[in-house]
Amino acid sequence: MTLASQLHLTPPVEARTEAFRVTPWVHHCGRLVARHRALWIRLGNAETRLRASDIEDIAVENPVFVCGLARAGTTILLETLAQHPQLGSHRYRDDPFIFTPILWNLFLDRLPGADSAPAERAHADGIEVTADSPEAFEEMIWMAFFERLHDPYSSAVLDAGTSCPPFEDFFRDHIRKLLWVRGRPRYLSKANYDVTRMAYLLKLFPDARFIVPLREPAAHIASLAKQHRLFSEGERRYPRALKHMQRIGHFEFGLDRRPINVGDGAVSEILQAFYNGDEVRGLALYWASLHAWLADLLESDAALRAAVRVVRFEDLCRSPRETLAGIFEHCALPDSTGLVEAAAARMHAPTYYRPSFTPQDLAVVAELTGDTARRFGYGEDLTASGRSPSSNATTIGRRG
Repeated sequence: MTLASQLHLTPPVEARTEAFRVTPWVHHCGRLVARHRALWIRLGNAETRLRASDIEDIAVENPVFVCGLARAGTTILLETLAQHPQLGSHRYRDDPFIFTPILWNLFLDRLPGADSAPAERAHADGIEVTADSPEAFEEMIWMAFFERLHDPYSSAVLDAGTSCPPFEDFFRDHIRKLLWVRGRPRYLSKANYDVTRMAYLLKLFPDARFIVPLREPAAHIASLAKQHRLFSEGERRYPRALKHMQRIGHFEFGLDRRPINVGDGAVSEILQAFYNGDEVRGLALYWASLHAWLADLLESDAALRAAVRVVRFEDLCRSPRETLAGIFEHCALPDSTGLVEAAAARMHAPTYYRPSFTPQDLAVVAELTGDTARRFGYGEDLTASGRSPSSNATTIGRRG
């Protein structure tokens, strides 16, 4: 196994949890970074000074952020957008030394045999990755500056009133360095948790664009539950996998699952349902909490509403060309016709599992999520037969 191929959980899968095996390289280097974040911030700032002449003409303009509740299409959207020649993103190879992207990538580029063969990622969802595939590692930087972001009993919302100059300077310089490494003019991010930071990010980058996918509640909940079972099983078999997920900031599922707290008081009830083993109720409460908060936010903030494009997963699968074309247009990405056509030909609804909810489960989902789902254009039966919000975020309806 090459060094670069050890930078992610590489699945030569025979058992369904084999993909969760974490190599000693990843484990020990990841621990080094996580235990000494203040040191790595200083090293990142030193790298910025060292490479100042390389990045002096690079500005952060029109960044694109893909965010939202996991299992709604964020990865496929990241991979599709990352193919555009204007956009540069984090890749699997950037882990674990995220804080010094130039020096780490220069080292990797000089390493013999740094390529890796495509392999299905640990999610077992048919998406194959290599060390050069785009991935979500931005969260490690957020966690280094905002220590309580993933405390489920504290609000995770960062709004336009948030101010953290050390983070803002570091983040902007980090993006500039990453763009130099990738040779691209615009930053592309996939960070699920950025959904509660969009107003703050828009303050930092007034020309930013946000893509927020969501999914019909029952199917979304089924996918989240499936992933939680898979990750819990994998992390029990390979405890290092749990540490790895904690270090890179993935708390969406697994043994350290933490719901996003949007300040509405719902987290206690969500966690109690999880503790009681009532996955359907807990995830339905979670879906409703996050998306009701999102709908309220977009209704109340016209500037953010104009910057956000809500994308229903069902529209992406059912009308991929129209939906993808709208996304590329929203992000002001020219010459995208070929990319849209190629990506649309690959889009389809998942075939690797089928939800197995009882009528009682579906009734719970409908009761807890129905009002919020209808605000995003889902019909009375919570299918995507209603109006689509994909044209832009302004189509989100009010309560009642």
